[in-house]
Amino acid sequence: MELSIIIVNYNGEKFLIDCIRSIKKKCLRLNYEIIIWDNTSTDNSVNLLNTHFTDDVKLFLSKENLGFAGGNNAAAKHAKGKYILLLNNDTKLLIDPSCAIELLSNEKIGIVSFKMLGTNREYRYSTGKFPNPLRLLKLSLLFEKRDGFKNGVFKNKEPLRVDWVEGSFLLTKKEIWENLGGLDEDFFMYAEDIDYCKRVSDLHYETYYIPVDGYIHHGGYGSDRQHMLFNSLNLYLDKHTNGLYKYLYKLALNINLLVKHVKRVIKKIT
Repeated sequence: MELSIIIVNYNGEKFLIDCIRSIKKKCLRLNYEIIIWDNTSTDNSVNLLNTHFTDDVKLFLSKENLGFAGGNNAAAKHAKGKYILLLNNDTKLLIDPSCAIELLSNEKIGIVSFKMLGTNREYRYSTGKFPNPLRLLKLSLLFEKRDGFKNGVFKNKEPLRVDWVEGSFLLTKKEIWENLGGLDEDFFMYAEDIDYCKRVSDLHYETYYIPVDGYIHHGGYGSDRQHMLFNSLNLYLDKHTNGLYKYLYKLALNINLLVKHVKRVIKKIT
């Protein structure tokens, strides 16, 4: 088995079927399996899977919601592929991922991803640099902005070495995944992908981003979930910084949080 595609599902009936159809359409040259871990969905997504894809997916029904990290870890225990692709249930493949697998076969490379588009095929940031105080003061600075880049268009299509890529499409070697124990389940949602990329980097593997239209991601996080992102970033800082550096990093992050809160209050009263 070459590739294990892992999808964690929770109430994903709106996009899940299209996601699987896109896999079947784009992965014709690959020997792959689709593993779906359902985190106690209450919608019709499981019934749809059983109706349309009985023989095409390996479906596991969790007894509790394990979150993104826990769901992926549980599913990965059943993976038979040499490579593991984490894929969100609200995504749609636009490209055959074979070229990413070919790149990942380089012994120095541990993670590969593609350019992400939004629902209207607009460019969306999905890669960037590891946190530092300046980037934490303005979270958008965590995302990649290069000289050769403008409005989501790169001057060339050559793979770029980056610090991290988003977990909505994260291709990695199973050997590395098992060595690291998968995603850190202390991250229930958000920043577990940055943490995984950091741990892969600490093993001296490189992460690459292929700047061609790879997939559509319909989801994202809104203002109602920003507190979860901040909590996850605080956890990341606890893991990967110490001493004065940890103090400076957390100070920057909490200044960011305070400014956002003040802006929301002002907006409500004006």
